[in-house]
Amino acid sequence: MGLEVHLQLATISKIFSGSSTTFGGTPNSQACSVDLAMPGTLPVFNELALKFAVMFGLGIDAEINKISVFDRKNYFYPDLPKGYQISQLHHPIIGRGTFELFLGDKTIYQIGITRAHLEEDAGKSVHSHFDKESGIDLNRAGVPLLEIVTDPDFRSTEQVISYLKALHILVTYLGISDGNMAEGSMRCDVNISLREQGTDSFGTRTEIKNINSFRFIERAISFETNRQIDILEDGGEIIQETRLYDSELDETRSMRSKEIANDYRYFPEPDLLPIHITDDYISKIRDSMPELPLAKRSRFLETYDITEYDADVLTSSREIADYYEEVVTTCMNPKLAANWIQTELLAKLNKSEQSISESPVSAKKLGLLLSKIVDETISGKIAKQVFSVIWSTGEDPLLLIEKRNLKQMDDSNEIESIVQKVIDQNADQVKQYLSTDEQKRKKLLGYFVGQVMKSSNGKANPKAVNQILSDKLSEKS
Repeated sequence: MGLEVHLQLATISKIFSGSSTTFGGTPNSQACSVDLAMPGTLPVFNELALKFAVMFGLGIDAEINKISVFDRKNYFYPDLPKGYQISQLHHPIIGRGTFELFLGDKTIYQIGITRAHLEEDAGKSVHSHFDKESGIDLNRAGVPLLEIVTDPDFRSTEQVISYLKALHILVTYLGISDGNMAEGSMRCDVNISLREQGTDSFGTRTEIKNINSFRFIERAISFETNRQIDILEDGGEIIQETRLYDSELDETRSMRSKEIANDYRYFPEPDLLPIHITDDYISKIRDSMPELPLAKRSRFLETYDITEYDADVLTSSREIADYYEEVVTTCMNPKLAANWIQTELLAKLNKSEQSISESPVSAKKLGLLLSKIVDETISGKIAKQVFSVIWSTGEDPLLLIEKRNLKQMDDSNEIESIVQKVIDQNADQVKQYLSTDEQKRKKLLGYFVGQVMKSSNGKANPKAVNQILSDKLSEKS
């Protein structure tokens, strides 16, 4: 398999006009005379699209072509007003590169990047607005795309999905795209061919167009692979064609025979000059780039001494990574911060379907709360109660602890009094504790600790409770 990913670049205006790229506008409200191909209009290149393309190239250590040229790709669809698409063929902005990704077993797999080129998006045919008729929405016409083409290096669905997820992380780290598949910001074409094991030459390929979710990509690959297997095992031949995945029927179906470059009659776009890029331009972009995901992952492992699993989760987005580092800076306990972000914060965000940028609990507030666990002002159990309150109210955790008198009980005499009361009220468990082996004693000790914490409303210092309980029970043996 080889992939072609169409990535919408995060510019506020289109690649050759000043029209807005905002998603969800009223049909045809974001299409100007340039997008509509009115006579006499000329394209003007959006330099920010060039910068974003160069950032991607640097992000995968690919060749940045010093000269790139736009071409006209000629075909006739209702949603393509000009009758051609401005794209790049022979001189793309980005040349060969390598994309490294970690698979589930942590092995590094290298995917060859053939090229990445700039182009404009087409409009959209709409079939739901009119009875027995289709409409054309040109809001997307001219939206800047970076098409990222891989070598046929994928041998499994797992590799495809791992690559797409890693690509999504990279482009959002760079800030060149939001990667929102539901809104069409990241769409994938999958080219599939089969061959018998041990043979060298590739089989005839089919291309599945514009799949916009990881789940649909998995299902489309599965269906198309089995379809080709059935044909080949029956002695048939695969036809090179473009196919569409129907998610409702869970099948691919033929759209058209697969075109080759000559069918599009490419020629250089006469209304746009070739782009010349200098070393200084590239250097300035390289200097402005953020830390990349794999580099950040390595730094987290080395600096914070967390597990590989923790590092994978905490660097899965730039926003989560930045949030984590701010929490660590405040509470000075990397492992505690990692645990809380994963088990408390992300769990609540997932349940409420919010991103970390929408979190009601800021990184500063969570860091302050965790710092009170670190210095033993409050217990972990109390901290969870405080977290729930600040999630709902946004209150300052330190003021909340003071206001509600939630500080941990450290007075040994007070704790000893509660411990003695618990021992007196649980005579049967005490007898069982004294007459059993070491392993069962640990379990029973946990029971006594739970009773003491319950009696103290979770405020007793757990370390002091464990020590006093052990001493008291030892006196009885």
